[in-house]
Amino acid sequence: MSIINLSAYRFVGLDDLPALRERILERCLALALKGTILLAPEGINLFLAGPREPIDAFMDWLRADPRFAGLEPKESISEDVPFGRMRVRLKKEIITMRMPTIRPEGGRAPSVAPATLQRWLAQGHDDDGREVMLLDTRNDYETDVGLFENAVDYRIGSFTAFPDAIAADRARYENKTVVSYCTGGIRCEKAVLHMQDIGMDNVFQLEGGILKYFEETDGTHWRGECFVFDERGAVDKSLAPAAIPPLPSGERAGVRGQSCGMAEEERAPLNASASTRPSSAPSGHLLPAGEKGW
Repeated sequence: MSIINLSAYRFVGLDDLPALRERILERCLALALKGTILLAPEGINLFLAGPREPIDAFMDWLRADPRFAGLEPKESISEDVPFGRMRVRLKKEIITMRMPTIRPEGGRAPSVAPATLQRWLAQGHDDDGREVMLLDTRNDYETDVGLFENAVDYRIGSFTAFPDAIAADRARYENKTVVSYCTGGIRCEKAVLHMQDIGMDNVFQLEGGILKYFEETDGTHWRGECFVFDERGAVDKSLAPAAIPPLPSGERAGVRGQSCGMAEEERAPLNASASTRPSSAPSGHLLPAGEKGW
């Protein structure tokens, strides 16, 4: 039986978090789904796995709430459920940046569709003739597994380090079109809003992130695989589980069930410095030695 792995997020104001958590958890358990859902005043971030029928039933139920009617999930398929249990957690942010002035629910960041980005990269510039720069907003252990060709990779250990990294390097992007990207869209959306807030122009997010790029294109311009926060470890350009090295001894893969930055909620920054060099070729290592994977 094929398992549907579903990820989605939405920035929307939520003010009934404890009651909402109970309703969502009850529904997920009734449908025997597994995964992780984060709820915060700024919105929802979810990653679920299960057979097609209960997955669709849950999404139909969730979208009946007008606040979640616009959820557009990304899907991939695996043979097994890559989570050990079902968790619904309350957080201060669905993706931790610790920049209280950034309020994504107040308006979406400008975005570029996967097919458009692929065309820009192939022609070497955007539709206005500006050079296109790709900016990876993920953590170092994720970019080690794969990233876009020639992308800027700050080698950060936590998304909270991103504001300092971009502030120290903003001159690099002058008179260029910047497209930030992440696994599913949540980090790169917040990143773009922050870049706009500090006065940067022509900044966009990759709509739907890497997973949507794999879904809607043939993956050209991507090197390696895409790290995911569950027991699969990574997916390839066809969204199939990729063969990658296991976690270091003692790590708990079963609790990595967090989509596109959910692990940020529980990890301290590994490196606060802002490297400004583009990343080298993916090394295939998932995590720095001794670091936690959740």
